[in-house]
Amino acid sequence: MSLIALGTVALDHVKTPSGEKKDILGGSVAHFAMSARLFTKVHLVAVVGYDFPKKHIDHLKQKGIDLTSLIVAKDKTFRWRGEYKSGDLNTAVTLETVLGVLMSYEPRVAEHQKDLPNVFLANFDPDVQMKLLSLMRKPKLIGLDSMNLWIEHKRPSLLKLMKQVDLFVANDAEARSLTGENNLIKAAKQLRKFGPKLVVVKKGEHGVLFYSDRLKFSFPAYPVEEVIDPTGAGDTFAGGLMGYLSKVGKTDERSLRQALIYATTLASFNVEGFGMAKTEKLTLPAVHKRMKEFINFISC
Repeated sequence: MSLIALGTVALDHVKTPSGEKKDILGGSVAHFAMSARLFTKVHLVAVVGYDFPKKHIDHLKQKGIDLTSLIVAKDKTFRWRGEYKSGDLNTAVTLETVLGVLMSYEPRVAEHQKDLPNVFLANFDPDVQMKLLSLMRKPKLIGLDSMNLWIEHKRPSLLKLMKQVDLFVANDAEARSLTGENNLIKAAKQLRKFGPKLVVVKKGEHGVLFYSDRLKFSFPAYPVEEVIDPTGAGDTFAGGLMGYLSKVGKTDERSLRQALIYATTLASFNVEGFGMAKTEKLTLPAVHKRMKEFINFISC
């Protein structure tokens, strides 16, 4: 069951207490796809600039990611430079953002991609996300991610979009900001009222909360000993979640629990290296080995 995903592809410059890396492959949909590819065929919808390294495009193709709908525009590639301070690896300080090609981007997809059954809208301007969704014919499962920037500046567009999706993924700060509720159970309940039938609240090092009308549960995070770079961990999480649900074609309790265990496990790999250094090398046997450790960790 193929999956089509919209989001950003970027060149990241990241500094953490563990070191500094410049012009590494990043962006919401790139991290998402690197994770989701382990479960299903991923069709990536994004834009890069004339200055985007060919080696990154080749790398994505080598991982089996379909780039039919990746546009190479005449402006500069989206770039993000950020730093994580020692003692607080949960929050990045943004030092510079170059929007470049994102300023005038309108998504496009090939005719055969319009019938793909699973759609994920990775972090992006909600108006652009809505344009992508309008191109799809009859998707069966639609997932959505966002961030505080859009919650604060494009709330009406985001709320309109949320009425059309099945699955909404947010971190704890975003859930609180969007709903005005400090308690995460109340926040998740309010997010459900906004439209999505399935609500996932990521709590970083404290795990994940799932909420729906018929099912509520929570998992801790995988116990990572050393965090190198958290950039893209949330997108990697979403890729595991949506990738697995697309593969099995179901959202019953067993599938949802399994999907969230996969998602948590994949995110734990992401933070152990800069960019996609860990996730780009992953195979399902390696993921399953860590999943077994994680299940033993959380079992009674």
